[in-house]
Amino acid sequence: MGIEASFWRAIAVYRIASLAYAALLLAGAGGYQRPALGWLVIGVMALWTAATTFAYSIARSRPLLVIDMLVTVGCLLASPYVQGSGAGPDGVMPVTATWIGAPVLAWAVYGGRRAGAVAAIVLSMADLWLRGLRGFDLFVPLNGSVLLILAGTVVGHAARLTKQAEERLQRAAEMEAAGRERERLARGIHDSVLQVLALVQRRGLEIGGEAAELGRLAGEQETALREMVRGEPVASEYEGAGLADVGALLRRHGTATVTVSTPATPLLLPAGQAREVAAAVRAALDNVRRHCGEGTRAWVFAEGNDDSVTVTVRDEGPGIPAGRLAEAELEGRLGVAQSIRGRVAGLGGTVAFLSVPGQGTEMELTVPSPR
Repeated sequence: MGIEASFWRAIAVYRIASLAYAALLLAGAGGYQRPALGWLVIGVMALWTAATTFAYSIARSRPLLVIDMLVTVGCLLASPYVQGSGAGPDGVMPVTATWIGAPVLAWAVYGGRRAGAVAAIVLSMADLWLRGLRGFDLFVPLNGSVLLILAGTVVGHAARLTKQAEERLQRAAEMEAAGRERERLARGIHDSVLQVLALVQRRGLEIGGEAAELGRLAGEQETALREMVRGEPVASEYEGAGLADVGALLRRHGTATVTVSTPATPLLLPAGQAREVAAAVRAALDNVRRHCGEGTRAWVFAEGNDDSVTVTVRDEGPGIPAGRLAEAELEGRLGVAQSIRGRVAGLGGTVAFLSVPGQGTEMELTVPSPR
C-alpha cells in the first residue's frame, strides 16, 4: 500500500540482516556451552523470518503481531540454555542478538509510536530479566533497552506521519481529478444547457404572461446548475470533525431572484448547527416569496469571525408594518417565531429585524461559533 509497504519491506531486510549477524556470532564467538542448541534456535529464527516476510506482505493484523512478539521472546529466553547460566551476568550477547528489534519495528509501523514503545518495553523487560542486574555494570543492559525504546518511538512516529502525508496526497489527487472532470463537464454544459436556459429566461421575460413564469423557472434552473457544476469543498474534509460549511449550505438557495454571497473560505460550524442556520434562512426566503411575490429580489450575505457566524437576508419587498410580527404570533402564525427565531435561539444566537415600509426588510442571524 504505497509508502507503508516500503516500511514492511525494510523490516524484512532488517530481519534477514539480523539473522545473518546472529548466525555469525554463534559461529565465530565463544561463550556458548551448547552451540547445537544455538543452531536450533537460529533455525527457528530463520523459519519465522521467512514466515513473517511472507505474512506481512499479504496482511497485517494484531494477532500476527502478537504471535511475532511471543516467538521473539521465546527465542530470547532460550539463550540461557545455549549460553549457560553465567553468560547473562557476564555480558554475553543473547543468541538472538539484534533480531529482537524486528517485532518492535513491526508494532511501530502498524500502531504508531505508542505501540512501538510498548513493544520495546516488553522485550526490554525480558532482556533485562535474562541478563540480570548483578555482577556487572547496570548501564550495559540499559543502553540496549533505551535504544530499543527510542527506535520503536521514532520509527512509529515517522510511520504515522508518512501515512498521514500519503492520505493527504491521495485526497489532493482525488480533488484535482474531480476538479478537472467538473471543469470538463462545465464547459460542455455551458456551451449547451446553460445557454439554452439563459435564452429561455430572456425570451420569456420579453414575451410576458405565462411565458414570463417559464422564463423565471428557467433562470432558477440555470442558477442551480451553475452552482452544481462549480462544485463545493469535499465534504469528508469536515465530516471527520463533525463540522459543516454554512456557506456551502446557503449557496444551494441561490436562484435567479436570490443572490447568495459567502466568503471564499469555509464558515465552519458543528454540522447540526449549520443545518439549523440553513433551515432558518430557507424559512426566511419562503416568507419573502409568500408575502412579497415570486419575483421579489432577495440577497443572502454570510460572514464569520473567531466568535460567531452572521447571515443577513435582505429583500426589496414592501416591508413589514410595525407590530405585524407580534400580531402574527398572537394569531398563531409562527413561521418567524419558531422557524427562524426559535431555531436560532436554540443555538444560543440572536435574530434582529429591520424593516422600512416600501423599502424592504433585512433580517440578521448571529450564531456563536464554538472554538
